[in-house]
Amino acid sequence: MNFGVDQIKAAVVAIDLHRGHLDMSVATMPTTPDVAKTVIAANKRLFDWCRSVGIPVIHQVTSYRDEAEIRANPFWRTRAEDPKATRKNVMRHNIMGGPGCTVMPELLDPSDFIVNTKKRYDCFLGTDLDFVLRSHGINTLLITGVNTNSCVLATTTAANVRDYSVIVVEDCVDSMDGPELHAAGLACIRTAFGFVMDTEAVMQLDRLKGAGRVA
Repeated sequence: MNFGVDQIKAAVVAIDLHRGHLDMSVATMPTTPDVAKTVIAANKRLFDWCRSVGIPVIHQVTSYRDEAEIRANPFWRTRAEDPKATRKNVMRHNIMGGPGCTVMPELLDPSDFIVNTKKRYDCFLGTDLDFVLRSHGINTLLITGVNTNSCVLATTTAANVRDYSVIVVEDCVDSMDGPELHAAGLACIRTAFGFVMDTEAVMQLDRLKGAGRVA
């Protein structure tokens, strides 16, 4: 399969697979329990395989110093004021020092990278993600995480305009906003920004094996 690069150097960009979304005991902006269970299992399977073939996993974790950093976004203010909004708890979401700011433990390995300065949907904005990727020779991203229609879509778009080849791993992404918006996010991605494949298909790509960390 042609991914538009001569020699693939891949990394996983895992978006917000933290307790703030996926641990129902502490989550401030939770998915449903079923979505959390499915997403965790799918990502664990993918990560285990990627590590075994030398593909690094880079976790992106949203964290804010205080509410002011969240409130600076005008639209997010409106979500906090709407009791019917799925994101109504945004002003309490992932304040530094809280339990939500930690990656789900079953998805974290000592060999993984963590970028924990993400503050907006685009994982490149205000973080050193691009530096981490380019310093390790990465040109192809396997994007996973939540939410499909916000952070996954925004990061895929940002990666595309930075000339990365992007594969969104379909069973490793989902949304707290429901299946319709999950599907809509994937439709936007596959139309204009990147490839959409499931874990099984990714694992069958011979070009990915050994296409990770550069010496």
